[in-house]
Amino acid sequence: MAEDNAEALRAVGVPAEVHELQGLVSFPQPGKLQVLAPLAMSIEAYTSGHSLVTPPGGISGELIYVGSGSIDNYRDKDVTGKIILCEISYSPARMEKQRIAALQGACGAVMMNWGNPDDTTLPFGSIKPAWGNPTPETLRDEMPRMPSVGVSRSSGLKLKALCEQGPVQVTIETNVDNGWRPVQITIGEIQAPGREDFVIVGGHQDSWYGPAATDNAAGNACMVELARVFNVQRHHLKRGIVFGFWTGHETGTMIGSTWYADQNWDRLRSHAIAYLLIDQPACTGTTRWRTTSNIEMRRFHQQIEQRYLTVPRDWKPQKKGGDASFFGLGVPMLYGMGAFTETDLHNTADANLGWWHHSMECTIDKVDFQWMQPHLRVYAAWLWELCTAPILPFEFTAVARQFAARLEELDSNPAVAYLELGVVAKQSWRLEQLAARLDVCAQDWRVRYRTDNPDSEHAADILNHCLKRLSNILIPIQSTVKGVYGHDPYGFTPQLSTIPCLYETQRLAELALGSEEQLILETHLRRQRNRVADAVSDACNTVEDALAQLNNGSAHSPRCS
Repeated sequence: MAEDNAEALRAVGVPAEVHELQGLVSFPQPGKLQVLAPLAMSIEAYTSGHSLVTPPGGISGELIYVGSGSIDNYRDKDVTGKIILCEISYSPARMEKQRIAALQGACGAVMMNWGNPDDTTLPFGSIKPAWGNPTPETLRDEMPRMPSVGVSRSSGLKLKALCEQGPVQVTIETNVDNGWRPVQITIGEIQAPGREDFVIVGGHQDSWYGPAATDNAAGNACMVELARVFNVQRHHLKRGIVFGFWTGHETGTMIGSTWYADQNWDRLRSHAIAYLLIDQPACTGTTRWRTTSNIEMRRFHQQIEQRYLTVPRDWKPQKKGGDASFFGLGVPMLYGMGAFTETDLHNTADANLGWWHHSMECTIDKVDFQWMQPHLRVYAAWLWELCTAPILPFEFTAVARQFAARLEELDSNPAVAYLELGVVAKQSWRLEQLAARLDVCAQDWRVRYRTDNPDSEHAADILNHCLKRLSNILIPIQSTVKGVYGHDPYGFTPQLSTIPCLYETQRLAELALGSEEQLILETHLRRQRNRVADAVSDACNTVEDALAQLNNGSAHSPRCS
């Protein structure tokens, strides 16, 4: 696949290379599930990627149904030494279900596929939380801790019904080969004449077994088509494009894109301005459009969607999922595609990527080629704006407002007043005022640029440097727990919150003041509070410096005062 995509890029005139790396990947095989009581029954199962290998004969225990497998689902359940049965839907992701179950003391997992109640499709999927190849820290804390198998929707519902009637005893047996292997990624690049900045367009090129038509052959096809079109127009570009065809997506939990980020850190830190992820476009049956993005990009991409789409649209904040391996670098990300209606999701147990996702049923009929054309138009329009806009189409007023509101919410609990989050909230409101001035100033210079104002190039350079720097500073706070130089576990629950490094503030408020647990968590959260405070302060200084340069230099604009 890596060589095929490289050849496809070269065929449309885009230079491409295949890079080989060593990755910890998983090759799961069929597993076994036996119901021992209250009746004897054999159920078809498939081992989860990166599952632990069971001893001969498997492991046995009581089966406990835990819904979606989120933290809240365990509040009234004791699963110590037991095997959990959970829904496979992405709330939370499989990896996080396993991590939470292990923390709760479970010894194994059975994951019930989504789909219609009578679906017999077996699911593939990984349970490895550690993002990318493991480090000593993540090897210790974030690797799978239990054997796990997936079962079909129809089989899972039978198991759930048994659990509702009384105790259920099961045995699960896994079959999986986890190990280090040489894997490949494909990188193509269109360079903008005389410019160093670029946009990353990425999507994984590996898959689970079967045709994988939507996941992600369709996405790869879109990337090649965009490469063809933009290469023809490359002389118009102010920023280049790097096309990343990643590998080790689920088989290794994002090892390809993470390796690329690690190996190209200096260049990415200085010159990557945005990341467009293309994964599973134009799924059959989707009739809506959903975009997820860092909020600084929301205004620009929604204007484009309004222009090109006639279907209902919605938006959610971008979280660390898929190959979102560039948040530590501070690179904003957007990801859009067709989405199912709420009714469709209800009828298929939240199968938001299609009931066929991660199965042998992901065949070419699952791609809607009529729907693919609007996808390509939107992707091309997004990319064109990012690559040709004289001044980057980002705005940080909403980011600062989001920070301030979250910090005030956390500070409203008197039990954690000693963290002084309100002080950081005030600084965030100051950032909002500065960002609003920057936004007005940037818009003013966009207009001047179109009229060939002689100072516009210099002003654009100042503004773009400022906007890139704000991304570098704020996205690691907005979108990560670990920050710049690490990666959160896949599907990590704190990612669902704003400023995820402060997620545990609520738990701190519930602990007995002066207890050992409270003192330890207070120390941790005080340091996270300081990290947020520094980022907001640095962002304020960055905006002030840019405004001062615009006001004091030849690029003076009254609207930047």
